[in-house]
Order: sequence, then C-alpha cells, then structure tokens
Amino acid sequence: MDATESPLSTSPSPTSSFSPQRHFYLAVDRLQFKMETLLDLLGMAGRRPCLPMVVCCSTRDELDAVCSSVSSLSSYITVSSLYSDISEADRAHILDNFRQVTMRWNRLGREEEVDVEAEKEEERKSHVIVITDACLPLIGSVELPLSARILINYELPMKKETYMRRMAACLSADGIVISMVVGGEVVILKGLEESSGLVIAEMPIHIFEMM
Repeated sequence: MDATESPLSTSPSPTSSFSPQRHFYLAVDRLQFKMETLLDLLGMAGRRPCLPMVVCCSTRDELDAVCSSVSSLSSYITVSSLYSDISEADRAHILDNFRQVTMRWNRLGREEEVDVEAEKEEERKSHVIVITDACLPLIGSVELPLSARILINYELPMKKETYMRRMAACLSADGIVISMVVGGEVVILKGLEESSGLVIAEMPIHIFEMM
C-alpha cells in the first residue's frame, strides 16, 4: 500500500436488495493497517449522534489494544469494554448505559424532532462496546441483546455458530455487520457465507448513508 493511500479504501458493491440485517466485509491489505482502518471506520461512523456500536474481538489482548486505540476518539465516542474478570456490578452498569444510548438513537429515528444540541455533550456521543465472545450478553437469561446499530467483527470468527451468536447478542433487527478481513481470511469469510446462507458483500463507500 502506498504511504499516501488511506487504509480505508473500498469500492462500491451494488446490491439489488437488502435484508433487514445487512452484512459486509472490509478487506485490509496488511495486518499492520488493521487498527488504523478500524479507527478510520469508527471515526466516520462515530460522528453520528448517539450511534450505538459493538466491536467484537476473539481475545483479551486484542480487546485491550482496540480499547487503547479507540480512546483517541474520545471527543465524540465513548468506549467501554466487557471482559471475563469484570465485576457483575460493572457489567450491569455498562450494559444499562449502552441500552440508554440505543434508546436515544431510536428517538433520533422517529418522526418527531429531537433537539440533539440541547442534550448534554456526553449524551450526544456515540458509544462503542468492545467485547470478547466469552462475555457476550447471555440471551435467554436475565440479559437482553445489546441491539447495536453497527457490529464490527474486528477479529473474524472461525465458526458460523460464533458469527451467528454475535449477531443475536449484539445487533439490532435492522443493524449492519462489518467484518474486517486480512489476507487469507477472505477464504474463511466465504466459508461462513456459504454455511450460514447469508450474503456478505464488499463494504460500499456510502455505507453510513444506509443508517
């Protein structure tokens, strides 16, 4: 990749129709550009007021790295994380705060006007939860799905079951999934696509106009 080229370089991928939940992939040329690409992606999406997003990682090390990097966007994004040794009280607090963000986002989508400027600065921020698979909300228990508008698979799951569980636990009924893939992971992605019956298209440039 040329040094002057943005790592977030994609081509429009026309689709004739969309299911309520839409699935895309974002190919990254090299592993060293992956975090920078994530920050570009969140930098564009996070400027939407009150946008609820989830970033899924497979390991705690990647979760810590993502949280550290995303903190640089703190002027318009609030970030929190769910990991295995977090206390139950802290977990409940994070989940409750995120659901308040989703409610504010849903208010913005209604017909009545919502004065975003009148809300407190912190309440106008978009919110990102970074989470590992081991800490996804326990659907069917006392916890409800996160219902994020955007789910980013920072680390592509190896199995269809993990991909589907992330969707069920994190994504709203009309949400958008963006899976980041590097190199040979495209083969894994195609396998997920075939085994799940989903259509996973290349992420279009105009993706945030779909929200």
